[in-house]
Amino acid sequence: MRSAVTAAATSEETPDLKAARRVFDVAGEAIAALGQSLNGDFSRAIDAILSIKGRVIVSGMGKSGHIARKIAATLASTGTPAYFVHPGEASHGDLGMVTREDAVLMLSYRGETVELGDLMTHAKRLRVPLIGIAGYPHSTLLQTADIALVLPNAREACPMGLAPTTSTTLMLVLGDALAVALMERRGFTADQYRDFHPGGSLGKALIRVGDIMHTGEDMPLVGEDASMQQVVLTMATRRFGCVGITDKKGALAGIITDGDLARHMDRDLLDRKPLDVMTRNPKVIAADRLAAEALALMNEKKITQLFVLDTSKHPQGILHMHDCLRAGVG
Repeated sequence: MRSAVTAAATSEETPDLKAARRVFDVAGEAIAALGQSLNGDFSRAIDAILSIKGRVIVSGMGKSGHIARKIAATLASTGTPAYFVHPGEASHGDLGMVTREDAVLMLSYRGETVELGDLMTHAKRLRVPLIGIAGYPHSTLLQTADIALVLPNAREACPMGLAPTTSTTLMLVLGDALAVALMERRGFTADQYRDFHPGGSLGKALIRVGDIMHTGEDMPLVGEDASMQQVVLTMATRRFGCVGITDKKGALAGIITDGDLARHMDRDLLDRKPLDVMTRNPKVIAADRLAAEALALMNEKKITQLFVLDTSKHPQGILHMHDCLRAGVG
C-alpha cells in the first residue's frame, strides 16, 4: 500500500512524468516476463556461440538493427568477437563477411522482416548456427532459426502501440544477458576487459600497479650494510624521496625517506647504519593491485610512494603518486 507521501507526489505528477512512469512500468513487466520465459534454448544459444571459431554476425533492420549494433558492440567488448552486418548491405555483397566459422544472431520482433531473407538463406547454406530473437514463435525467422529465443508478448509503451519501445528494450536486455552469460562461461577477467577498453575512464579505472611502476635500476635500493653516504646519494639520484633497504636475502627490510633523514639530522648522521635510521614495515603493495587502490592508500597514509613487493617480499618496483596521476588514475 502506497504511503501518503507517495500518493501525494503521484497526484502532483505532470502528464510528462505520468507518461515516463507508464513506460517504465510496461518495460519492467515485460522484462520480468522475459526472465520467467527463458528456457534451455538460452543455454543452447550460449553453447552454439562458444563452439564457433569465428565471430557472431549480428543483424537486424530498422530499430532492431540499432539494437543489433549495440549487442554486437557489447559482445565484442566482453570477449566474444562480434560484428554487425546490415541486412540491406548483405544483399549487395556483404554476405561475404559471413564465413563457415561464424554464427548468426538475427533480431526482428515480428520475425517477418523481408530484408533479412538473403542473410537467413546464406546462413542456412553455410550451415552455420542461426539464432533468432523474435516475439512470434511461428514467424519465418524463428521457424528457420536453429535456436529460437522467443520474446514475451508485450505491448509497446507508445500510446498508439506502434513505435518499437518495449520490444526493443526486451531485445537489448536479452542481448546483455547473452553477453554476461558468455563472459561468465569464458571466465572473462577485469584485465581482459581493460585490454579492450584502453581509453576513457574504464581503461584508467582498471590500470594495475604493475603497468605503471618503475623497475630495475630505476628503483632506489641499497643493502642493509651500505653507508649512509650511499643512501643519500641514491635518494638524490633516483628522486623518489626515499630509499629501500634490503636484507641479505634481497627482501625489503625497511625504507628511509627524506623525512627520516630530517628527523635524524645531526653531526653523526653519516656515521650511522641504515638499519638505525630506516622505518621498518613500510606500506607496500602488490603489482596486481589496481593503481586506484595504491593512490587511495598513499592519500590515506599521507605518503607519496610505495614499494611493490612479490610474495617473498622482494622489491619488484616502486610507484610514485605522480605515476598514478599521469596515467589518469584519480
